[in-house]
Formats: sequence, C-alpha cells, structure tokens
Amino acid sequence: MASTLSKQKARPMLGKKDFLALGDLSSTDIMALLDEAVRLKKQTKLGIQEPHLQGKVLGMIFEKASTRTRVSFEVGMLQLGGQAIFLSSNDIQLGRGESTIDTAKVLSRYVDGLMIRTFSHDMMETYAKHASIPVINGLTDLHHPTQVLADLLTIYEHKGKFKGLKLAYIGDGNNNMCHSLMEGAVKVGMDIHVACPPGYGPNPGIFQQMTHEAKENGTTVECSQDPFEVMAGADIVVTDVWASMGQEDENEQRKKIFTPYQVNERLCQQAKADFTFLHCLPAHRGEEVTAGIIDGPHSVVFDEAENRLHAQKALLKLLLGE
Repeated sequence: MASTLSKQKARPMLGKKDFLALGDLSSTDIMALLDEAVRLKKQTKLGIQEPHLQGKVLGMIFEKASTRTRVSFEVGMLQLGGQAIFLSSNDIQLGRGESTIDTAKVLSRYVDGLMIRTFSHDMMETYAKHASIPVINGLTDLHHPTQVLADLLTIYEHKGKFKGLKLAYIGDGNNNMCHSLMEGAVKVGMDIHVACPPGYGPNPGIFQQMTHEAKENGTTVECSQDPFEVMAGADIVVTDVWASMGQEDENEQRKKIFTPYQVNERLCQQAKADFTFLHCLPAHRGEEVTAGIIDGPHSVVFDEAENRLHAQKALLKLLLGE
C-alpha cells in the first residue's frame, strides 16, 4: 500500500479542536488524518512508539457500553505516551444530577481532552460548547465518526483508492453508522447507496446535506428500498445490527422488518467479485449478516477493528498534541 494518501500535513482544525462529526471536517483534514494513521500504524508494526502526548490525559465518559472504543482509546493514549481515565456515568457526579455544563467545565480543569460515548448528540454538542478542551465523539445515536475514520483507513488499505468506488450500506438507514458513512464517503470521493425498509431512512437533514455536497464533488448519495438494486456493482458492502443500544425492546419487531435486508450470499452475488465486507461489530450472525459472509474471504472486520487504534492515534495526536 502506498504510504501517502495526501500531500497535506495534518494541521489543527479551525477554532477549538473538537471531533463531533465527519461532516464538520474538510476533505483535506480527513485525508491528512488518514495519512498520519498510515504512518503511525507502520511505526507501531515496527515496534516504534513516539511519545507525542507525553504527560497528556484523556478523560473518557461512557454512558454506553463499549469494547473497541474503550480499549482502542486507552491503548492509543498509552502508545502515544499519555494516559486515559475511564469515567462511567454511574461513578461520577453526572449520574447523581450534576449538569452536563458543570461537568464539562470541571473536567476541563483536570484533563487535556474528553472522549464521550453517549446517546444524545445534543448532549455531545453541549459538552463541546462548554468544555475548554477538545471533545471527541466516541458515539452518539446520530454519528459514529471515529468508527468511520477507521473504516476509511481499512477501505484504502484493501482497495488502494477511494475515487470511483461504490459503497453499499444495507439495513437501518436512521443509524449512526449510516450517517457517518455518508459523510465520510462524500468527503473522500466515494459513491454511497443505502438500502433500508420504509420508515427507516437516514436523517433527512444529513441526507440532504450530503446529497448536495456529493453533487458538488461529482459523487452520488442515493437511498432505496431495494437491497438488490443498491448492492449491484458494489465495491464495499457494509451493514450494522438491526437494533442498536437503547432499541432492545424493538428487537423482535425489527427482525421481521429487516429480514429482507440481511447481507447474505444471494444478495452479495450482485456485488463485484472482489467486494470487501465491513461491519463495526459486535455482529449478530444469522441476523443482519450470515456467518458465510462475515467469516468469509471478503470480510475484513478484524482489520477494521484494529484500525480503530491507528486512526484514533492520528486523531489524538492532532487534537491533543502541541
């Protein structure tokens, strides 16, 4: 794989450096982050650790459970010479009624950055507004930008390019992964087509904005109820669980609605012969995807999971570094 995605050097983003949604970044910013992730990954594989964040501390607020987000951020901070502190909402005063605003202001006096994994994107924006330190969106119900940053890195590793690729997302369109994938795809020049049941389409505001940007960039963003139409000629195939955290009571109803949107061998026959399959994990084999696909030769889900570490190290270096 080429070692350079972009000739642009990573540079501070305008204003206070937060990372709330990929749509907030320019194409240049995203490509520079990916370029730095490629470099840091190569250094890690060589056993070289660069202490760019020596003495820095990342506070991590979790209101949603996590495996990959927690471990990748903690390990990333350690490898960069810093530390991370896990802050469960059950353990800090936020869980006993302290306001988000006060929490943001207090933590700004203790740590150098905040990574937050929560339900409401409005709450994420409140933290960013009132914190004087960088705020990173580790996941909200609306966006999952750190995951998609890793997805973009994985796609480049396996395809060697972005331009001209078609990404097919199959499943719940009103989903944080779908929203961030639309933003990420448009920014790097991929086409993205979404297949979802009636009533489960993407957030209208995000869809309209990305459709507008796609036209300006010469790419396409489309949404259909026909998974076979969307899958036709796909280079990248992505799905996610049908019931996200907080939707567990809808699980049985969603199974009935989304069964025609399962990513299986029959559906994937419509994709290109060398398609690449992504899933942010955890996955429910036999529901949104069959074992034959996620455990088969087209799947790169564990490369994708590993790349959370490398992409987030690039992000942390940019946001918390001097």
